[in-house]
Amino acid sequence: MPANLPSLRELEAMEEDELNEVFGLRPRFDIPAAARRAVAEVGVLSQAEGGFPAASLANQPARLVQAALVASDGPIVSRWGHILMRRALASRLDAPAGLNPVQFAALRARALNAMGEGTVARALVQDVDGSSYNRALTDAAFDAYLATGDVLGMCPAARLHPQLREDGEWELLQAICAAYLGDNRGAERRLSRALGTGVAPEIDVRLAQRYAGAAGQGGRAVEIEWDEVEELTPWRFALARAVGEDIPPALRDGAPAWTDRSDVLIPATPLLARVASADAAGGRGILSSAAMVDLYSQLWASDAYSREEKTDAGLLRDAYTAPAVADRLAAIVQLWQRDSDSYGRLVLTAYAAARLPVDEDIGESAAPLIASMLAAGLDQNALLWSNAVEEGSEAWALLAIAQPQGSDTVDESDVRNFMDDDGSAGQRKSAFLVAGLAGLGRLSSNNITELGNDLGVNYTRSSAWSEKIGQAAQVENPALVVLLAGLGMQGASWDQMTPRHLYHIVSALNRVGLSAEARMIAAEAVARG
Repeated sequence: MPANLPSLRELEAMEEDELNEVFGLRPRFDIPAAARRAVAEVGVLSQAEGGFPAASLANQPARLVQAALVASDGPIVSRWGHILMRRALASRLDAPAGLNPVQFAALRARALNAMGEGTVARALVQDVDGSSYNRALTDAAFDAYLATGDVLGMCPAARLHPQLREDGEWELLQAICAAYLGDNRGAERRLSRALGTGVAPEIDVRLAQRYAGAAGQGGRAVEIEWDEVEELTPWRFALARAVGEDIPPALRDGAPAWTDRSDVLIPATPLLARVASADAAGGRGILSSAAMVDLYSQLWASDAYSREEKTDAGLLRDAYTAPAVADRLAAIVQLWQRDSDSYGRLVLTAYAAARLPVDEDIGESAAPLIASMLAAGLDQNALLWSNAVEEGSEAWALLAIAQPQGSDTVDESDVRNFMDDDGSAGQRKSAFLVAGLAGLGRLSSNNITELGNDLGVNYTRSSAWSEKIGQAAQVENPALVVLLAGLGMQGASWDQMTPRHLYHIVSALNRVGLSAEARMIAAEAVARG
């Protein structure tokens, strides 16, 4: 007989979940014993699929790996840095000796969430059995499911571990899960109680009632009032999208950047809103060029939107299908001009740019066309322009970096010609060019010092971070180099990236065999500097 057994009146007022808790009837596992998995090689990318070897971090200092992951709590300025970091975090990896495997998975999922990679984070947490969840993994999983609008995906772990959290959103989730397990009446009572006790803000409860009501029998009309709501939270955003509730424009327009990243991941988001967020997601590395083209193509094919709303989709179509080369180029340029601050537009037009014939007379469009191709990794297409660009121009600079490993050193005079014509603030493009060429080993040590002095940059100055990434490169550990490189590239914009950091990152990546990624990161820096 359980101690402190509630009274009969109290028992009658309890929901099924609470009764199971009192009498110890809650299951500890949600899958058969034969199907349970060890918490080893957690991830979604095997080495055969392009991931890093499972033992990459197993023999590395646990404190260093943990510190790098804890500090990885935001977006990454470089699109290619983002892609590389995502690959490392999503790989099937064993935890370093001394670091709890579940905690290791939680730290990786948390870092993926912070980058805007909710879909990958969700896949990662699903590789761990619900019975093994701790608080950290539960929090990371909850964030991932909300970021992708998959509220019910959290239910198995939430039902197994109702005691791991005690906040209002967790209580509302328990009610929603109960509704979709058939306990509509109990869920409705639980949500009404949450509204009466103030365990969560009214808007959160109302959205939960609408969501739970869609489960069936217990549904009733729920009015959603946004008048008193001052901010969008992941809970509000995910549930509003899931139930088809319109978010007030004033609230949506002033929302944090993470809402744009979530909008492209949530299937229930209206198509026009997904397209509007695609440029930001593409520029970050969350969406590929092909995925962006697919979204714009869906918009063009839809009958639900006006011709004006399809303007950019029509331009993208012309960029591919216009009969005349001049018309295709004009459509590409218009797409850039209609959102001149968005690097995502270069990602969007990458394959259209690669279809254009090489033309020496293309003038100022050569550099952005090459940058566009490199944004999607189309370096072989970009290199076809090598004999059509002027030495010392920005197009030349991009191609000088994009040359494959083993290329000859670059003449200092060509770099200085680029520097003389560099109109970027503080000659940042020149500083990034020197950093990239130096990291790839295409400048002599004397040239690095002399050019650095002229630019006011000490590329080889060391710090605790540069020493760690250098040591990781020295022991030839690509996965650890990537984690430390991602840490060095954190930020909301390229203004937060320094040429010295770029040099150490490109150099370390190049030394451990990630030359292709090093070249693309360096070229991106010049294009965005």
